[in-house]
Amino acid sequence: MSFRTTDSTDYIEDVSPGRGGLPPRAWYAASDAASLSLNGRWRFRLSATAGAEDESFAEPGFDASGWDEVAVPGHWVLQGDGAFGAPIYTNHLYPFPVDPPYVPTENPTGDHLHTFDLPDDWPADGDAVLRFDGVESCARVWLNGEDIGEFKGSRLPHEFAVGRLLKRTGNVLAVRVHQWSSGSYLEDQDQWWLPGIFRDVALLHRPEGAASDFFVHASYDHRSGEGTLRVDSLVEGRVTVPELGIDVATGEPLTVPVEPWTAETPRLYDGVLATAGERIPLRIGFRTVVVEDGVIKVNGKRILFRGVNRHEFHPEKGRTVDLDTMRRDLVLMKQHNINAVRTSHYPPHPAFLDLCDELGLWVIDECDLETHGFVEQAWRDNPVDDDRWTPALLDRAARMVERDKNHPSVVIWSLGNEAGTGRGLTAMAEWIHDRDPDRLVHYEGDINCRDTDMYSRMYASHAEVEQIGRGLDGGTHKRRDLPFILCEYAHAMGNGPGGLSDYQRLFEKYERNQGGFVWEWIDHGIKHAELGYAYGGDFGEELHDGNFVCDGLIFPDRTPSPGLVEYKKVIEPVRIEGDGPAGTVRITNGHDFADLSHLAFEWSYQVDGETVEAGSLAVPGLAAGESAEVKLPEPPADSRGAETGWTVRALLAEDTAWATKGHEVAWAQLPVTERAPVPVAAGEQPTSRDRLIHLGPASFDARTGELRTVGAVDVTGLRLDVWRATTDNDNGASWQDDIRYGLLWQKLGLHRMRHRIDAVELGDDALTVRTRVAPAAWELGLRTVYRWTADGSRLRLTVSVTPDGEWKVPLPRLGIRFGLPSSADHVKWFGGGPGEAYPDTRAASRLGRWQSSIDDLQTPYVRPQENGARADVRWAEIGGLRIEGDPEFWFTARRWTTEQLDAAEHRTDLVPGDTVWVNLDNGQGGIGSQSCGPGPLPQYLLGAEPAEFSFTFTEINE
Repeated sequence: MSFRTTDSTDYIEDVSPGRGGLPPRAWYAASDAASLSLNGRWRFRLSATAGAEDESFAEPGFDASGWDEVAVPGHWVLQGDGAFGAPIYTNHLYPFPVDPPYVPTENPTGDHLHTFDLPDDWPADGDAVLRFDGVESCARVWLNGEDIGEFKGSRLPHEFAVGRLLKRTGNVLAVRVHQWSSGSYLEDQDQWWLPGIFRDVALLHRPEGAASDFFVHASYDHRSGEGTLRVDSLVEGRVTVPELGIDVATGEPLTVPVEPWTAETPRLYDGVLATAGERIPLRIGFRTVVVEDGVIKVNGKRILFRGVNRHEFHPEKGRTVDLDTMRRDLVLMKQHNINAVRTSHYPPHPAFLDLCDELGLWVIDECDLETHGFVEQAWRDNPVDDDRWTPALLDRAARMVERDKNHPSVVIWSLGNEAGTGRGLTAMAEWIHDRDPDRLVHYEGDINCRDTDMYSRMYASHAEVEQIGRGLDGGTHKRRDLPFILCEYAHAMGNGPGGLSDYQRLFEKYERNQGGFVWEWIDHGIKHAELGYAYGGDFGEELHDGNFVCDGLIFPDRTPSPGLVEYKKVIEPVRIEGDGPAGTVRITNGHDFADLSHLAFEWSYQVDGETVEAGSLAVPGLAAGESAEVKLPEPPADSRGAETGWTVRALLAEDTAWATKGHEVAWAQLPVTERAPVPVAAGEQPTSRDRLIHLGPASFDARTGELRTVGAVDVTGLRLDVWRATTDNDNGASWQDDIRYGLLWQKLGLHRMRHRIDAVELGDDALTVRTRVAPAAWELGLRTVYRWTADGSRLRLTVSVTPDGEWKVPLPRLGIRFGLPSSADHVKWFGGGPGEAYPDTRAASRLGRWQSSIDDLQTPYVRPQENGARADVRWAEIGGLRIEGDPEFWFTARRWTTEQLDAAEHRTDLVPGDTVWVNLDNGQGGIGSQSCGPGPLPQYLLGAEPAEFSFTFTEINE
């Protein structure tokens, strides 16, 4: 045994990947060899610098009884109630000086100690391997006092041979973890910086003759329907697959008829690799991935990625994600028609890929590499173009490929993300192509596709995607002949993303455009006792990027956002179209492989939003890509004068691994008859007395013409409203040169409009209030006329708006806002629902009758912003009023003003008041995804143009 007393920390800034470790190899979940999990409570000591404490803690007999404890796996900054430091969030700026490979002396360092005994049945022969699946960012390891090595590569496995050091009892494992190291320069990945031993630690017995590394090659010939299996193994053995009658020596190929593996039909065959000392279960999926005729094909067919980017995240445990949570995520993806995952921006926990194999998702497995911060110095000194760093880059590529090479779900290797270009990336691509020629290589930063097998972009506009699809994008000849994917698009930050349907049409229209991956899966809000969920800056970071870390399709608690519901509808794999009046529907199978035999179809018929009849619909088991016309039954009689339509749904016919029978996969609504015109309320004459104007059931302030009551219902502050609490997408990203409408709206002062009364006119049959609505400091405005009419019980408001002056920007919204008493806590409506919708996020809005509490109308974005609008509302009932729109309107109601919503930084800033504020909008501006991508398309902008719209108010007994 040796014990070094020197306190050398040179290894922290050494650009090499480490010392003392074993070569990378295939990961597998289980074998018949013994194993011992070392997860649990470990003793822990935090130091402010790397050399603050000597290494005596690793010596046997060291007394650590006075140390704290942390959970392993875990991040120390998320434990100890703040005593162990705090998380840091930056998008791309390094939170330390850029001086590679050096890091600050102020380098939080966590010493970890764990004492363990071997189980009584631990074999006495053979060797043992100590395995770390993930440590951020640099670790040095001792076992029973002996220094066995150090490593970098946070999201990658590292193993050490330790059999000779083990004792039956009292083994002491000491691990020193440094937050910053040379490896940190390679891990600038738009996420929380969270140091610690955050993945599993295990001791693995290696019997004599145990399998060391093996590579399962399982190809599929779509022409013959046969699969060819060959398992290469460093240790000779045999491979058996009983279901296929396979019993063959390692290294020998065998071709047999098989059912192929795809993301839609994830057929796995159970097998066993048996060497002299070990039996390893195999889950084999046969599939072949190629680029052919400029298109990515699997098993001979073009595939379309309906994907998401996925960081590993848990709101309390950071990147320590347990197996149940992983499965929940993947089940949720499958239930929302997602078929692909890009593991941004590092390989995931290895068990995640087992689940992808099982449940069926295409995977782009991405290397643990990003050097984005070097963009601030024009990529000068970028490690990926510095030969000294190439061994570290190749080590990272090898640890990814060797670990994950036996997963059929992995169809593409990605070199990393936003690391510029350079010789190191070329070396990685060459190594991967040589090691695994049966998969494709991706890297978005390789704009000329020198080293990659596809053209990949982030956040390209709809117009550019169309140009690329048509082959008119330019670039190198090689690039123009390659398939195109959007490895990131539709930035799901806050309210949004908008424009998903428009992207999907381009993916489906052009063969070269093979889909994309929405950024991203989950909001990275960290659970916080005072703020609800914290984001960048909430922990006092010196540098941070605010709530840019909250840009997911699900909220931190894993509740689906409206964006995920919208995405599910947009990418549904069955297209349902038709002619409602004619009673015909066209069903198109949009799957890449599966026929429709796994689905059952149902129809229902709605009259004024209520279902009056329903039944099953016979649809043939169409093959992928096929369509059929199907006749609907005769509609029910006696619905004249009502708004009617069909709803057709595609449901799972049987239980699956990710959803139960009856789960809705796709749906469409086919209008039959239109809504009847709203009756005009007129005939009453306004009268004035007691400083009030009376008209039908309503009273108004005689001086201002402002509505006070409708029957017994008090109404306050009814006036034109054009402002919304700006969304993250309204505000855009600071680096963008495009128009950022949220900033223009604020500069123009649309959030502080002034209302001037020009006239209050009592006519024979109407009360007319003429106003001008305008912001301070500018000459433009909106001339607004409120014309009130009434009959015996109904009150009608017609709003006429005429822009005044030169308007160069669109409006956020256009409608009226008013207040009701706080007792108005529930709403019913006939219109779009059940969730929120905006002009470019309304695909999932379904016409029907809905109801909700006011609180449940709100969408709980981590940073509060405009939310909760319901589209196409015919009528709504709230607070004793029934409101009918002419034409249909957008409905929003909340317990705080728009201004209070706009000022809030966290959900906990929103305190309910004594008034429920209601917005009835004739128009809303689109959402887009300009928080990182393009803004709303022109057709979704709300121009400042003349407009007229009406609402009818009737008092009701709720």
